[in-house]
Amino acid sequence: MIKLKVRNLSKTFTMHNLGSILIKGFEDISFDVKQGEFLSLFGPSGMGKSSILKSLYRTYITTSGDIFYAIDSKHTINISKASESEILALRKNEIGYISQFLHVLPRISCVNIVAEPLIEKGESENSAKEKAREMLSYLSIKEELFDISPLTFSGGEQQRVNIAKGIIAPKSLLLLDEPTASLDNHNTQKVIDKLQELKRSGVTMVGIFHSKDAMEQISDNIYDLKEKTLCKL
Repeated sequence: MIKLKVRNLSKTFTMHNLGSILIKGFEDISFDVKQGEFLSLFGPSGMGKSSILKSLYRTYITTSGDIFYAIDSKHTINISKASESEILALRKNEIGYISQFLHVLPRISCVNIVAEPLIEKGESENSAKEKAREMLSYLSIKEELFDISPLTFSGGEQQRVNIAKGIIAPKSLLLLDEPTASLDNHNTQKVIDKLQELKRSGVTMVGIFHSKDAMEQISDNIYDLKEKTLCKL
């Protein structure tokens, strides 16, 4: 089943503080992603990779084109034209987004942050926290940091907490914006291994990687934004 179908997608930004000049973000983007596949967006800086991900999540409203998301075999929604209430429901139940930056409230412990998505799905607090500890340990977060706010952590540690939060209760479609940018090779490989597990469970993913090796390991297909071509690995 094709989970995500993007057709002729374009985005132009209006810079109101610069005399309303128009800046092209990306244009005429088209690709399909099947359920359980990982598609990587590839291209030089400035080609609009992150802007495409934000458009799929509807953080950005596109200028033209369509984003068809299959909730199941009988129900499809056009993200680019959906209402705000529909988008909120998709984000709650269907689509997750992981960036390289951690955005959380202060004074909330690392374990509570990672356990929250499981609790929202109905899991007990004790069970969710136990699974959160296991995930944090897997991603090399020291046990003595579990009950501390991650806002005090290093950049790499914060990124691992962010990844843990994003994958512990994965949605059907996961969008990843350079999730391993601040990680060393060892922890990058651990993240790739977890993403491989998610693929095997049927999670569909679209992502950006700064590491060519990581991108080639996880990707089923790579979309070249410069050539507007799909390369199957």
